[in-house]
Formats: sequence, C-alpha cells, structure tokens
Amino acid sequence: MLFNSYVFLFGFLPIVFISYYMACSFSHSAARFVLIIASFAFYYWWSPTFTILLATSIAFNYLCVVAILRLGNRPALQGAALTFGIASNLALLGYFKYLFPLLHWLGDISGTTIVSPGANAILPLGISFFTFTQIGYLIDTKVGASQNRDPLDFALFVTFFPHLIAGPILHHREMMPQFADQATYRFKLENVAIGLSIFVLGLAKKVLIADQLSPVVVSAFGRAHEIQFFGAWLGAISYTIQLYFDFSGYSDMAVGLARLFGIRFPANFDSPYKTTSIIAFWQRWHMTLTRYLNLYLYEPMALWITRRRMRLGKPINRRATATPSGFYSMVVIPIFYTMGIAGVWHGAGPQYLAFGLLHASYLTINQAARVFNIRPSTWIRVPSPLLAPAKVGVTFLAVVIAFVFFRSPSLSDAFAILTAMAGTNGIELKSRHIAYLDTTVLLPSTSGLMSISTLSSLAIALFIVWALPNVNQIFSRSEPVLTGVSDPRPKFLQWRPSASWAIVAGAIGAIALLFIGGRSEFLYFQF
Repeated sequence: MLFNSYVFLFGFLPIVFISYYMACSFSHSAARFVLIIASFAFYYWWSPTFTILLATSIAFNYLCVVAILRLGNRPALQGAALTFGIASNLALLGYFKYLFPLLHWLGDISGTTIVSPGANAILPLGISFFTFTQIGYLIDTKVGASQNRDPLDFALFVTFFPHLIAGPILHHREMMPQFADQATYRFKLENVAIGLSIFVLGLAKKVLIADQLSPVVVSAFGRAHEIQFFGAWLGAISYTIQLYFDFSGYSDMAVGLARLFGIRFPANFDSPYKTTSIIAFWQRWHMTLTRYLNLYLYEPMALWITRRRMRLGKPINRRATATPSGFYSMVVIPIFYTMGIAGVWHGAGPQYLAFGLLHASYLTINQAARVFNIRPSTWIRVPSPLLAPAKVGVTFLAVVIAFVFFRSPSLSDAFAILTAMAGTNGIELKSRHIAYLDTTVLLPSTSGLMSISTLSSLAIALFIVWALPNVNQIFSRSEPVLTGVSDPRPKFLQWRPSASWAIVAGAIGAIALLFIGGRSEFLYFQF
C-alpha cells in the first residue's frame, strides 16, 4: 500500500484515523493496539508471508529485550544475549539482502555457477529499517538507556506505519515518552490541520516533481554505455533531484501522518543541497540515518581507537589529530568504516560500496581541510559574494557524482555514465547522436539542446531546492518535528491556520491527486 494511492488516502487512512480516536476514548492501550493492528494490515497489503516474518522479528527482539533487562546483574550473560540478538538480526538481513548477490558475485569471479542465474531472495519491504531500529533498541537496553518492558510500546515503536517502510529511523527516547503521554491521545483539530497540510506538500513533492523526472532518469541510466555528454549530465542531475524530492516527500508524508495521530517524528531532511560542505550535507541529508551511523558505528569505533592509543601511550589531543598518523587512526579509519557500512546498508552490489567509500573520501578531504587548516579560497580567488554559492556548487557536484553509483545497476554502468559526463564519449551535436533517448528527454534538433519541458522541470526543482524554505521551515511555528527548525524567509511562506493557507493546501492536494496513477513506488523502498 502506497501513501500516494487512492486506496490508502480514501480507504485505509480514514478508517484507521476514526478507529484510533474512538479507541482513545476507551483507553490508551486500546488506541496503541489499534495502531499496531493497522500497521500490520498496512504491511500485510504488500505481503502476507512477510507479515509473519515482521511479527516473528518483533517477538524475537522483544524477548531479547526482556532477557537483557533480567540479566542486568550478570554482565557476561547479558552481553551474550545482546550478541545473540544482534547476530540473529544481521543473519536475517544477510540472508534476504546479501546472500544471493554475494553468491552470484563469487560465481562470476570464479567462473562457476554457485546458484542458478535467476536465484534470489525476495527482499521484504523495510527490512533494513525495522532490523536496524531493533538492533539499536537492543544496544540501548544493554547500556541502560532504555528500561521499557511494555510489549505494546515496543511493537508500536517498530511497526508504526508512517515510518515502517522507509523511515525515518526512530529512537526510543523520542517515541516512548510520546506513547506514555496522555496528551498524545487527545483529539486536536490543530494536529489534523498541520498533519494534512504537511502530508499534502510531501505528496506534491513525490507526484509533481519526483515522478515527472523518472522517465528522464530511466532513459539515461538504461543506456549507460551509449549515452553522451549532455544526456549523462541530464540523467545524473535529474536523479539527484528525483531522489531528493522522492525521499524527502516520503519523509514529509510520514511526519504529516504521524501528526494526525498526535505523534511527532524527528526531522529527516533540512535542505541538504544548500550546504557548503560534505560534512554539512550528511548532517542534513537522511538525518536519522546519519544519527544512527554516528551513534552505533562511528562513535564506538572512534572510542575504541582512542582507548587503544591511550593504552599504547599515544596522545589523543587535537595536536595529535593534526599529525599524519593521528589523523589516519582517529579520523580516516572511523570515517571509512562507517561510510563503507552505510554504503552496503543500501544494497549488496559493489556500486553501493563504491558510493559509501566515495563519500568517505569526500568526508576525509573535508576533515583534513579543517584539521590542517587548508583553505582553497586562499589560492583560488573567488569574490566574497560568490564564495558561498561556489561552495554550494562544488558540494552539489560531488553529490551528483556519488549518486551515479547509487543509481546505477552495476559498477560498469556507473563508470560508463561518469566517463560520458567527462565527455570521452563525445558531445551530442546532431539528432542522430541522441536517437537512443526518447523525445521526451532530449529535443531532436541539430543543436542537441535538451527539451524545454525537461530543462524547465529541472530549473523549477532547483529553484525550490535552493531558493525556497523546506517544509519543516514553512511549518516552524507549529513545531512539525522534534528537532528545532529555523523560520522561513520570506515570512509570508510561514504556514498559519488560516483560510488562505487552507485554500493553498487544498489546491496543491487536488492537483497532486490528479497526478496519482499507476504504481509509483518510493525509491527508498528498494533499500
């Protein structure tokens, strides 16, 4: 069931909304139970078989939570319970997401057939999200950050349907207090107005912008070895924009849906394409994933390295970090470890690992510039008014290049696109050179110019990205997410519970509904 489907909008959501607030009048437990049943029904719509898998995973991890809490006075056994729980979750994820691609890859490099060419495991939707959410909960229980034993809270924390399929990745300290707060279960018209308005804007991002760029992206990346300069850049930039509006649109819809039920989610996007560095980009792109990576991967690795250096009598201060050996051990290793896993988290192919390692290289260069006080502006003269836009442009260019690996079906295709972007495949000068692309993508003219409709769509999308406030900023006065957001500029774009804003939201929603059609899944469903 898709958020951008009529069955969800006019069937599932109204039924769940009414049932939830009717249950609230009886008890909070009844209301949570309604949401849990609705979330399982939401998942069941996709696959009855994998709904059993989801339920089994939740039951298993809840038992692990209980075991870890009961073994609080026996650290060795508690650690064993945690290890067993994490290993079991990773084994489940490994089987469905990585086993068959790995066997195919080993067969290719060895020249043998380990498994039949068509053999593969069907990937359960959202398995990466609900598996990593539960692993984080187990770890937090072990270190004493969570003591909650309520099975309803745990089940709702994992399954709450607005975030179940593609995030945001939630943390228990944000959600459990809301489940326990009596105010959460009170019907508020303000929550309905805010939630629906945010949902409408997220839906518009998805169907009016992201989906409209899909034919361009499919056409370009589907002909990676034929494409030339302009087509390659068009495909790469279009995908970068499509992915942002698709995933941030989903996240906005998730925030809006949660608000309908009195729940606030953490922010997942904060205008990442406006950033002036890769470090800032990762602080504002898929923010809940970045937080998860920092909390459970980067910081433990950095702490382990720090303690190891202390045992060896090596310094760990800032001056030590500014030495080649200190920078390598305390900065480079944790970054490459974290981003390598982040890349593989998105998929089993080597192109995802390349995506992660390329961003690790970006982050290392960015950190080196800070630690060693390297300032390109001192040897590349850029007028002061243009310095910030130049940094934004360079960061965006780096992101576009990295996303070529993210979108390509293989490393070979990714390198083919990149070489075309470098101009080594030639430049389209005549229509016969661009005949491999649909006329909706490139205008078949002797000048080789892009079609007006495609370039107009990209221009409008980039204007929205760089010139307008994001959805959370538009709703800043209503505290749409748990983390604070800045007020929008200009001020007239700040949402208010007024008739004019209701008309605007209604008009956007009506237009978006007209563009709903077919089966347009969210891009992050595949991860």
